[in-house]
Amino acid sequence: QVQLVESGGGLVQAGGSLRLSCAASGNIVSVNDMGWYRQAPGKQRELVARITRGGNTNYADSVKGRFTISRDNAKNTVYLQMNSLKPEDTAVYFCNANVIRYYWGQGTQVTVSS
Repeated sequence: QVQLVESGGGLVQAGGSLRLSCAASGNIVSVNDMGWYRQAPGKQRELVARITRGGNTNYADSVKGRFTISRDNAKNTVYLQMNSLKPEDTAVYFCNANVIRYYWGQGTQVTVSS
């Protein structure tokens, strides 16, 4: 069994920054690709960013140039640095990791006030 624990969400003013972390623990040999998704009220969950074990990344167009995904393979941890936050970034952010199969974290709330 694998657990994903997110941290770093909160309330921030527009233009501010937050850094999310997600640590994978449990029965892990290695973690393959990892990612962040978000879900705003009344909307479907959407991809924010993903990163392979080797460090290749891809981003949603809406966050390119503002968000940066990174990972520490030794710690089985993925990060999301979010800069220049906008009210439309408000959502619950979920971590996702591929460890034989895909696992999800419980989510962390990010609220951006205008």
